[in-house]
Parts: sequence; C-alpha cells; structure tokens
Amino acid sequence: MFALTSASSRALTAAATRAFATSAAAPSSAAGVRFDFPVPFMTHKCSGLPDHAMATKEELLDYYRTMQVIRRMETAAGDLYKSKFIRGFCHLYSGQEAVCTGVEAAITKEDSVITAYRAHGFTYVRGVSVKGVLAELTGRQGGCAKGKGGSMHMYNHNFFGGNGIVGAQVPLGAGIALAHQYQGNKKVCISLYGDGAANQGQIFEAYNMAALWKLPAIFICENNQYGMGTAIGRAAASTEYYTRGDYIPGIKVNGMDVLAVREATKFAVDHARAGKGPFVLEMITYRYGGHSMSDPGTSYRSREEIQQMRSNNDPINNVKNRLLSTNLATAEELKEIDQAVRKEVDEAVEFAKEDAELPVEEAYTDVYKDTVPEAIRGCDPFTWAHPKH
Repeated sequence: MFALTSASSRALTAAATRAFATSAAAPSSAAGVRFDFPVPFMTHKCSGLPDHAMATKEELLDYYRTMQVIRRMETAAGDLYKSKFIRGFCHLYSGQEAVCTGVEAAITKEDSVITAYRAHGFTYVRGVSVKGVLAELTGRQGGCAKGKGGSMHMYNHNFFGGNGIVGAQVPLGAGIALAHQYQGNKKVCISLYGDGAANQGQIFEAYNMAALWKLPAIFICENNQYGMGTAIGRAAASTEYYTRGDYIPGIKVNGMDVLAVREATKFAVDHARAGKGPFVLEMITYRYGGHSMSDPGTSYRSREEIQQMRSNNDPINNVKNRLLSTNLATAEELKEIDQAVRKEVDEAVEFAKEDAELPVEEAYTDVYKDTVPEAIRGCDPFTWAHPKH
C-alpha cells in the first residue's frame, strides 16, 4: 500500500490512490474534525497507533500555509540556480513538504532536529525565514549561516543542519540524544536520512547504541523511492526500512499525509520521552524534481509517474481537499493565503539577489567559537590571516 510497484510506471497501487483521495471526515467537535487515515500505519514491535487524527481549522490552515511556502520557496530556489545566483550543490524538497511540517507539529522548539543535505524545508519549519534560506543559498550575509554554509549547511536554534556527508548526521543525532539524556531535560532528537543513506553501516551502529542506552532518539527515513537515480528495490535487499532497527520499534507512515506524519511522530516522541528508548519511522514520500539540480529526474523514471504522484498524492492538495470538503475553509481563504505566500517569497528572492556578499576577510571568522588565535593558516603554509574577531 505504501511502496511504489515494480511496474514500469511505479505509481502507487490503485487501491492506495483511491483511498488517499477519499479520506473520510467525521463531524467537527471542540477538538476539531476527525479525519480517518486512508492508508493504515504498518508497525514493527509496537501497537496502539490511531486510525484517525483530529485537526482544527487553524491547524490545517497553518499546515497548508507552511507547505505552500516551502513549495514556492523551492521553486524560487530552482529558478535562482538556473539563473546562476546559486552555485554548487542544491537539493530541493518539493513533494516532501508533509514530512517536515508534520514532524515539526509533533515536537517543540526545544527538541533537536538534524537532517541530511535536502534541508531547506526543515530549515524553514525550524524557524529560519524564507529570506534567511534563500540568502544562504545565494551566499549573502543575510543568510542563516551568513552565506557560508549554502544549501547543505543551514542551522538554527536546536537545528543542527544540513549535513553533506551521506548518513553521517545519524550518529551525530544519537550523540545529541545522549546529551539530552545526560542532562535529564526530557527532550528528544529527530535524526532524518534518506532511503539511499539507509544502507550505511554507521546508521546501524547508531541504532545499536541508541537501543543499548535507551536514548531519546527518533530515527526517520524519508523514503522518496530513489537514492540519487537508483530505485530502492535495486539498492536494498529489504526495503521495509521501518523494520531495520530490528530490536527498535518502527512504523511505516504515509509521508504524503501531514496528519499521519504528525500522529506517528507524536507516538514515537511520547515513547522516547518516557524513557523507553529510540524509535524508527519510515516516511513514504516522493520528490518531484531530480536528486539535485544537475539531475533532470526523468532518466530513471517516467514523466507519467511523476505526474500521477502530483495529481493523486500531493501533500498540499490533500490538506486543501480536507479543508474544502469539510467546509473548514473557503476557496477564497486559501487564495488569500496563496497570494500572501507568493508576496513573501517574491520579496525574499529580491533580498537574496541584492543583499551584500561577505568580504573576503570573513573567510577566517567563525572558525573558533570563543578564543580566537592571532593568526589562522590558509590553504597553504605561506598564507596567514589575522581575524578581527
């Protein structure tokens, strides 16, 4: 019901597609409207998952706006890259917005998040403005890392990146979870990685330590079906990533449904906060674009497959349909949100183009946190800089 079939179209099964499109809603109450999940959770060594979610108008409008901002921001990033305002690597998040939006809705700003290089969506939901994201991409001083990090290295309070080495963020996340446990602060760490990174040995080592020490660690595999250009079935003997923790409980989640993502993450977070140890979540999602800007994304999958996913399983349309079908919002209300989002992103694009670049001397600042040496060596033994701070 979750994974793409082995047929050439690799579309979701017809049953899952129909179910997703006809998600039932019950009458509203003080807690909001009940939405039954069209695709049930699949579990490993756990039980008690809900078959529905309650959501208010305010919550759904917030999720809708967040995902629209990310979608439009990523479209703008793609245009900036093609216009050569952005250089180097750039991995877009379009299609996967329900994952970062749903995860963030299930945790607090005091919890920690660390992810891979497809980081723009999580950077935004962790509190960085659209200007801060796009200016970081264009290498301007108004970026969230002063333009020094670029696409793969963005940070904010309790957001530890943005990491360029495949899978390396997962053991780092286990370390952050260890710090939370050591400090006894009841916080959790969310560590995200893709299906391509899921075969890395260091991930299993992190699983082992997290289970052995009962760390408050949530490991989330964003399974977007392709590791670079390789379909998951060609790269992994087992594609049931939610069972990969073996002795760690896991859940397979419809990652195109923001409410399913939220409820599954809440379940895992409650487990970890209670001192019961780590959890593995597999979010079945889909990226609309290529792996990076250098990948057209159509040499290993058909345009028809991409279009079918956009038409039948788009995470933004899913929330929009729920709002309209339950009369929680009108088409005019959503149009107003769309217009405000467009204005916000357009202004951020101009800022990212016009903001000043850092002076060359800044290459030698922010190397040390506190005590700054009088001189820092450059790329060879003969080049030395004397940072001012």
